[in-house]
Amino acid sequence: MTGTLLNTAAVVLGGVLGTVLGDRLPVRFRQTVISGLGLFTLLYGVQMFLKTQNSMLVLASVLVGAVLGEWWQIEKGLEWIGKALERRFMPAEDGSGAVSGQSRFLRGFMTASLVFCVGPVAILGSIQDGLTGDISLLAIKSALDLVMALAFSASLGVGVAFSALIILAYQGGLSLLAAQAQTLVTAPMMTEMTAVGGVLLVAVAVSGILELRPVRTGNMLPSLIVAPLAVAVMALLGVTLP
Repeated sequence: MTGTLLNTAAVVLGGVLGTVLGDRLPVRFRQTVISGLGLFTLLYGVQMFLKTQNSMLVLASVLVGAVLGEWWQIEKGLEWIGKALERRFMPAEDGSGAVSGQSRFLRGFMTASLVFCVGPVAILGSIQDGLTGDISLLAIKSALDLVMALAFSASLGVGVAFSALIILAYQGGLSLLAAQAQTLVTAPMMTEMTAVGGVLLVAVAVSGILELRPVRTGNMLPSLIVAPLAVAVMALLGVTLP
């Protein structure tokens, strides 16, 4: 879990620095940086999606995952975690400032959690770290996450730093289960899971970063599990991807 600990520390450092320096950075600078990150995230998500071998499988996985996420209310669960952290570390202020602070904290926490955890590098890097102790992939991810955390927190506040808790649990769990996952996850399963992750990153860019349209991206997270399971079922049935 060395790579995960490094990644967690990088997000905390970037989040704290961004929060401290946020008011000293011009608003236009922060807006431009966030817009740049949003556009990059969107295009990176598109690039991930284009790796799919079956776009209809990706569509079905996203739809089924979204239905499951709405049923399980994952988005509300993430909101509950964010509110609990906010009550513990950011007592509400009097007046309208409390509402504004809540919204900013939650958006920073949820946006950063999804951006940092959704993607092939988080999955592959965690598995590699758990199996061989090689942290090279997570070291690269840590450097990128530090820069993104600094930029995000300058605009979205300290909630970005607390997303490190999600990274620790998510990537740490993957590393601990790496041996079992490596025996189960095949290359086609990883390909389609990556493509679904691209769709989710586009949703994050549209909703959480660029703020073009509200999307409950958290409720789509089960699609990351649905996609590889669908590939496995198709393999058992002898159905090959075109």
